[in-house]
Amino acid sequence: MKKLLSVVMVAFLVASFVHLAVAEGEVVVYNWEDYISPEALTMFEKETGIRVIYSAFTTNEDMMVQLRSNPDEFDVVFPSDYIIERLIKEGLLEPIDYSKVPNAEHIVDWLDNPDYDQDSTYSVPYMWGTVGILYDKERITGPIDSWSVLFTEEYKGEVFMLDSIRDTMGLALKYLGYSMNTRDPSHIQEATELLLKQKRDGIVKAYQVDETKDKMIAGEAILAVVWSGDAQYAISEEGNDRLAYAVPKEGSNVWVDGMVIPKSSRNKDNAHAFINFMSRPDIAKINCDYIQYSSPNKTAVELMGEEYTSNPNLNPPQEVIDRCEFFHDIEDAFLAFYNNRWSEIKNAK
Repeated sequence: MKKLLSVVMVAFLVASFVHLAVAEGEVVVYNWEDYISPEALTMFEKETGIRVIYSAFTTNEDMMVQLRSNPDEFDVVFPSDYIIERLIKEGLLEPIDYSKVPNAEHIVDWLDNPDYDQDSTYSVPYMWGTVGILYDKERITGPIDSWSVLFTEEYKGEVFMLDSIRDTMGLALKYLGYSMNTRDPSHIQEATELLLKQKRDGIVKAYQVDETKDKMIAGEAILAVVWSGDAQYAISEEGNDRLAYAVPKEGSNVWVDGMVIPKSSRNKDNAHAFINFMSRPDIAKINCDYIQYSSPNKTAVELMGEEYTSNPNLNPPQEVIDRCEFFHDIEDAFLAFYNNRWSEIKNAK
């Protein structure tokens, strides 16, 4: 098996370098916080001669504000699926020239034609995962298999929620038996009331994003709504076998973050080179090992082997995927309604 993998590695490395001409200039990358291996960035600069100018965001919505305000400032951006859908509708993305991204051939088949970007015209998948509950096994009092635990006074002051409108509203909708993509104002209002009560009852300790994993490692709460990669990071830290992750039985979100090129990019060739490099199996493995999210790169998964495929947090069973759904873009008519409800929740006392 190792000999076979070595042959595979040589084959794709040769193919990659045929297309990897040494270039000049820079590529401006806008990605999530702590969502790429510094080693991968260094390798890209060394192998291509292209300088990476890197900045980060914490939510899709923050990224959208920056991209709309500064459309020519970025060359490669890493939005989630439903934001890719919106960017396509707004005409803000450049079609991917796949002749310049040969490593896209390594992407898993089920993402060849995603419903948020038909035929992958505008995006190349980077990572995927689920949303669930990270919990302290030593301090819980019962099974963690339902979103209901986030709304019980039993864990008052011990719950970290995601500071993310779609994820937090989405889990409330799922718990109530609705789709995360509902357009029914009564469903959204019901979810709002549930989250308002949760906050007013003092159950929520904080709304946050990237800091949650480290705070859970430090034992600062019992339950936290997190993305699967952050859960795996916390669980993998030495001495933290007390933490575990669950996707509730009511269902959740399965998401994909992709790499896209803004239409106004000033360095489109370098942007294609960057996407191709990040799609190379050995680099995809480096990034997966570093950030511990699920890789859509099937050859990288082969390289990672059983340690990856046997981990249900990184490679969830089909029954978990079947009860999850992708987010879709919320059209403008509903976006204002969602935003108003979210502001009401965040400002509640």
